[in-house]
Amino acid sequence: MKQNLTLTIASLLSVLFMIFHQTDDIVRGMEPGTLFDLIVLPILVVQLYGTLVLAGKRSGYVVLLVVSLLELVVPVIHMKGAGVGGAIAKSNGAFLFIWTLLALGVTALFSVILSARGLWRTTAQPKQGAPVRL
Repeated sequence: MKQNLTLTIASLLSVLFMIFHQTDDIVRGMEPGTLFDLIVLPILVVQLYGTLVLAGKRSGYVVLLVVSLLELVVPVIHMKGAGVGGAIAKSNGAFLFIWTLLALGVTALFSVILSARGLWRTTAQPKQGAPVRL
């Protein structure tokens, strides 16, 4: 499978998991469900733009690297301190909540690796049409 296609799939899955996660946070009362919670929308739109419009370009890899690193912080924040055990683990829908956190962590980390690799590949290659100096 081509690396760009794999990165596209991983990035789109991360968007989906972020939406599930944000929804679950609001439903559980971890987030108040105010206008501030819509801050995730422009971030995900930038991720979609980097994934679908800037695919295979250096700027697309940079966008995906930055956003994927931000998404990677979400599971870390939830696992810090008391973690997601206790009351959360015993509540309705706990399995989906924790599964979504873990799935987001996996797809975000995979996207970080693939976007860093793609960025490395684009900077290591000379531009086509550029004169080669000896």
